[in-house]
Amino acid sequence: MKNVFTSIDIGSSNIKVVVCELSDNKLNVLASSSVKSRGIKRGVITNSEAACESVGEAISKVESMLGIGIDKAIVNIPAYSANFNYLKGAINIVNEEHKVRSEEIVELLATVRESKLSADEEMVTIIPIDFKIDGVTTTKPFGKVGNVISTRAIMISTPKKNVYSVLAIMKNVGIDVVDIMIDGIGNVNTFQSKGIDESVGAIVDIGSETTTVSVYNKGIIVKNSIIGVGSTILDNDISFAYKISPKEAKKIKEKFAFASKKYASVNDFFETRNENEENIKINQFEVSELIENRLNEIMDLVKKELANLLDCDVDYILFTGGTSDMDHFDYILNENFGKKAHVGRIDIVGCRKNSYSVALGNIIYFINKLKLKGKSYSMISPKDCEELSSAKRNSANLVSESKIGIVTQYFFGE
Repeated sequence: MKNVFTSIDIGSSNIKVVVCELSDNKLNVLASSSVKSRGIKRGVITNSEAACESVGEAISKVESMLGIGIDKAIVNIPAYSANFNYLKGAINIVNEEHKVRSEEIVELLATVRESKLSADEEMVTIIPIDFKIDGVTTTKPFGKVGNVISTRAIMISTPKKNVYSVLAIMKNVGIDVVDIMIDGIGNVNTFQSKGIDESVGAIVDIGSETTTVSVYNKGIIVKNSIIGVGSTILDNDISFAYKISPKEAKKIKEKFAFASKKYASVNDFFETRNENEENIKINQFEVSELIENRLNEIMDLVKKELANLLDCDVDYILFTGGTSDMDHFDYILNENFGKKAHVGRIDIVGCRKNSYSVALGNIIYFINKLKLKGKSYSMISPKDCEELSSAKRNSANLVSESKIGIVTQYFFGE
């Protein structure tokens, strides 16, 4: 049986849904959808009924692509006020064979999290840094033999209100939430590489109304912060400057303007109508200059946030989110951060836009958790698995298997 997974990323601008199939240790993207969000402001649900409608629409879109129903999913929750706690713990391996099974791993992780949560917090996940069996370090403890297993780990928790508002929406649309994540987990798993696994760096996710800055030590998230500005401010600038609707402004930003005026033409124009129903022409150079100035302001905020989060320089800064897909966005990064900054790239049919990086990475992380515990799982029934056409499977691109099964192959120094 194939293992199929669904991930839902609830954003302020769009609801993204990704469905993947794990086969022969490779991840096939079967379907994805993105629909405009309603009832969500700065990542927080402000109108439950409107949010339910937009989430339901995104799910229905994927269901129609696949020809099966979706009733289980991994879901992204707001990362506001997230806490990152360093934990250590150990247990005795007491089964007859003294072999590490899924039961021992679950018990160990449950032990290290005890008494670490306050009454108003909910645990998101525990990310193991490494394991030791009788003092010998290993990244793959499952099946090993010994007397004592210990671990170092990072536990991520958020206020319960961040979780329960999302769970209520999922319940209303008929989705059983299998696991919860935050942005920083999905992004690092999507862009995982040797460079990330061996250094200290950051991933900056520019959303529509907020920008999330997450810091990683050898591939493991250790801090994050949310800046209260995102790509919508670019739309507002264009809308105000040319007296056009925000919808038209967003279209110009995505289809016509560049992230930097250096590459724009003074001879190219976008024809539209303003709020007075007058025909106007928008110059590519001028609108790109407007965008570049605002992007540089956002980069200044990112610099300040990195300085607040870290007392040392980072080795890399990856940028993701829909804005990072703009033409010549790399130039803005080079001007502000030098060669250490890059745009994350997703080269997968059906999920190539960076707006999908969180949803896709959450699936990769979830699969790695299953592998750590030696378990197999699918979010659809065997019957629905058979319903998926071979045509869809054969046409899907693959996530490199190097991203699967590496979740604990890095660790901190003491």
